[in-house]
Amino acid sequence: MPDNPVDVNKSGLTKSEDGLFRCPWHGEKDDYRAYHDNEWGMPVDDDIKLFEKICLEGFQSGLSWLTILRKRENFRKAFAGFDFAKVAEFGDADIERLVQDEGIIRHRGKIVSTINNAKRALEMVESEGSLGAWFWAFEPKPEDRPKTLDWETLRQLGKTDASTDMSKQLKKRDWSFVGPTTCYAFMQAMGLVNDHIEGCAFRKQVEDARAAFTRPS
Repeated sequence: MPDNPVDVNKSGLTKSEDGLFRCPWHGEKDDYRAYHDNEWGMPVDDDIKLFEKICLEGFQSGLSWLTILRKRENFRKAFAGFDFAKVAEFGDADIERLVQDEGIIRHRGKIVSTINNAKRALEMVESEGSLGAWFWAFEPKPEDRPKTLDWETLRQLGKTDASTDMSKQLKKRDWSFVGPTTCYAFMQAMGLVNDHIEGCAFRKQVEDARAAFTRPS
């Protein structure tokens, strides 16, 4: 889940200037609110976008998602649009270039991890057909989801059985910076779950998109 706001009202919803009720975590920051409205929770099966997101969630570890969001275009330029076939070819010179790139998070371990994960992504496509097919196999069953999704419930969902399993299986495949919390944030963002809280103006939009979405296999 993205960063928590400082204050929320009793219902867990915030009412914006446009009159719409939303999940509170965007904090009324324009770029963050746009991410909430247009991206977060919408189902994604594109392998490049899935790879980008799992890597950026890894970069977020210890930081805020807003920090990463505001650097996302820089990350895309630095990592060849997150085309993992290209990133897998990065070598020592690329690592040193990226460590000096002030437009991204200059964490050597996370940079090396992204290159490693690109290689692992190629292996996954070879064995599973696509990243989408592999990741979407971890979509929780309806009975494994909370019956009521209010703000207090959402705040408890830092990780789940499904995200813990995803993390475990990724690590078995030698992916790195893919802990259970990172994996759950990825699941929330890529639409494997709909974690817009009840009453949010965008919850139904996401649910309708998930209902119409053809799961990759």
